[in-house]
Amino acid sequence: MSGTSSKDNGDRDRMISAGGSTVWAFRVGPVASGKVKLSFIITTGPDAESAPEWNVTLYDPAGEVWSNYRSKKDADVDAPGKHPKELRLEVIAPKGARYGDFVMVDVKAVHDGQATEESFRASAKQSVMILKTQIDQERSVVDSLLSKANIGEKDIFAMLSPGNLRGYVFVEGMNTERLREKTRDIRKARSFVDGETSLAEIDHYLTPLSTVVGMVEGDLVELINGPFKGERARVQHIDNNKEEITVELIEAMVPIPVTVKGDSVRIIEKDK
Repeated sequence: MSGTSSKDNGDRDRMISAGGSTVWAFRVGPVASGKVKLSFIITTGPDAESAPEWNVTLYDPAGEVWSNYRSKKDADVDAPGKHPKELRLEVIAPKGARYGDFVMVDVKAVHDGQATEESFRASAKQSVMILKTQIDQERSVVDSLLSKANIGEKDIFAMLSPGNLRGYVFVEGMNTERLREKTRDIRKARSFVDGETSLAEIDHYLTPLSTVVGMVEGDLVELINGPFKGERARVQHIDNNKEEITVELIEAMVPIPVTVKGDSVRIIEKDK
C-alpha cells in the first residue's frame, strides 16, 4: 500500500471470539503533500441482512480518527515530515456473533494523486471457557448445562469433564455472556475462570491415556474382571502397543503367566 507499511507481517485474515477484538498496526506516510485520505468500505457476512454489527475503529497516537458508527466514510490523516504516522485499525466482534460471521474492511488510501487499496478480515470463532464447579460435581454440572443447551439460542457447542481434572469443566460456545447467564442458577457451578483457553491447550484431555500408563514390571495388582477376578498378581511384562500386561498369579500353586488388558487390573502396590 503506497504511503503505508504494515507491522503485522501481512496477517490480514484473523479469527476472534464473540465479543473479542483484534488490532492491525500500520504506518501512513510520510508523503509529499502531508495528507492521506483514507476511505472505508465495511462488508459483513455471510448473510449481510441478518449479520450483527461489528465495531470498526481507526486510531492514531492522539486517539480515535474514524469509526463505522460515524456517518463519514473517510478520514484525513496528517503525514508530513520525515517519519510515518502510526495507526491502529481495531475490529470488535459483536457478542451475538455466530460461528463464521465475518467483517471485511476495505481501506483505500489516496495521496498525491495516487490511490491504493488493502483489505482486512476478521471472522467469528467459538470460545472455550473453563467453568469452576464443586469438587466431584463436575458431571452434575454438565448434565444441568446439557438440559439448557437447546433452550433459546444454541450457544453451547460442547462440554468436557476430564476424569483426571476435579473441580473444572470446559465449555465451548459462541456468546460468552449467554454462557455465563445459563450457569447462574446451577447450584454446583461456581464461576468461569477469567479469559479463555483453546483446543490446543486442552488437547491432552481429548486424547485417551493408555491403560498401562504408570505401570512398571514388579507392580502388585488385582485382577478386576475375567476368570481370575479378585486374584492378586505381579506384573511381569508390559506391551505398550497392545496395552496389555503379562502377570503371574501370586496364590497359584504353579506360576502361570496370564496376559490381560491394562484396564483389567488395578494397582495395589508399586514396585519399590
